[in-house]
Amino acid sequence: MAYSNQPVRPIIIRRQIMKFNKLAMALGASLLGAMSSAHAVDERVLLDIDSHIRTVESRMIGWRRDIHQHPELSNQEYRTAKLVADHLRSLGLEVKTGVGGTGVLGVLKGGKPGKVVALRADMDALPVKELVDLPFASKAKGKHMGKEVDVMHACGHDGHTAILMATAEVLAKMKDQVHGTVKFIFQPAEEGPSEASHKEGDHIGALAMVDAGVLDNPKVDAVFGLHLIPAFPTGTIGYRSGPILASGDTFSMKVTGKQTHGGFPWNGIDPIVSTSQIVMGLQTIVSRQLNLSKEPAVISIGSIHGGNRENIIPESVELLGTVRAFDDGMRDDILKRMQVTAESIAQSSGAKAEVKFLKPGYSTTVNDENLSARMLPTMKQVTGGKAVVAPKLSASEDFSEFQKKVPGVFFFLGSTDPKKGTATAAPNHSPKFEIDEAALSVGARAMTALALDFLNQP
Repeated sequence: MAYSNQPVRPIIIRRQIMKFNKLAMALGASLLGAMSSAHAVDERVLLDIDSHIRTVESRMIGWRRDIHQHPELSNQEYRTAKLVADHLRSLGLEVKTGVGGTGVLGVLKGGKPGKVVALRADMDALPVKELVDLPFASKAKGKHMGKEVDVMHACGHDGHTAILMATAEVLAKMKDQVHGTVKFIFQPAEEGPSEASHKEGDHIGALAMVDAGVLDNPKVDAVFGLHLIPAFPTGTIGYRSGPILASGDTFSMKVTGKQTHGGFPWNGIDPIVSTSQIVMGLQTIVSRQLNLSKEPAVISIGSIHGGNRENIIPESVELLGTVRAFDDGMRDDILKRMQVTAESIAQSSGAKAEVKFLKPGYSTTVNDENLSARMLPTMKQVTGGKAVVAPKLSASEDFSEFQKKVPGVFFFLGSTDPKKGTATAAPNHSPKFEIDEAALSVGARAMTALALDFLNQP
């Protein structure tokens, strides 16, 4: 789960989860319940799924621990990709490696004709030093933007990979019951670039895999993905129809004035004052220019640098920030308004503002409403009714690139031991992030059942 295309983005989600809108939850559940059919996986098939998961569970945990102990940064997932590819080949799947960078694609052709479904897991880790006392804790180092850094699976991608490896094994054993084709997409670089050589505009992660044709030949009819999240207890799935994760755009800004003595500001053009006015002006875009009754949005400045001495007005000031929105039309509008606002405010004082957006950014993750409704009975079935409406989270995910091409559903998988409680669980991207490994079986059960349910539906 990413915040933008900048590699290091702490995810602060606890407050959002704690501020559940009870009315929205009840209304959302009612609407989805009314839309959904009574269709779900046959109970006998579910028993088969559970039986196969029990046989693979200990190895799934072992894969997760192995990957956790040997994390790799974006587009550097060579060891992880080999582990995945070797496993898929052992199951008799068609396997392609080096897809969209270091990605792996496995294809399972079922015993009966039918549609095509894709299941996705991301494989990359983060430049974070692990502070969890585990026997398989990461001690790995990696190259991040040309510098050596500590590396950790601080966002659960090790669990996602292990879950999909297990799902592939279960579905391979149930091949005769598969109506159609299953594509297993193991994606690199969800967290954005980790190499200084990455050029703006180059496609990585999900977009690179889409470019490589993972949704074609045969054409995918639907795609499913999940994300481990400590804000829900193990055994719970958090779902939402429509926007579930925000778009994420990174921007930089340079405000240029004219350097002068701090005692004689009239002899120059003060970029610090202009920058201060711009920062406040940007906030009025959200508070006064957008229709927030449609969707929420936020513009945040995370870095301001200018000057080096108290009595010198500097030549320029530089800023970095992020934009989040839950509607791509609003997102485009915000970016245009930011450009006009910054340039106009700077011009009013004789300064100059240059705004740049790192491309490509992350689009809004939007769950297809029809597909969400059709799959809801299965999500409730595999969790014993513990499928709850999730709040919108202003983190970002490039799973959205798959959803632009085909209907897709992305859901949250609870990963906190219910005995410990979610209130104190470390959030994603924290150096103390950890998961309850019992969640892995729930994830494999859900992904397997969703694939079979979709393929069995007319």
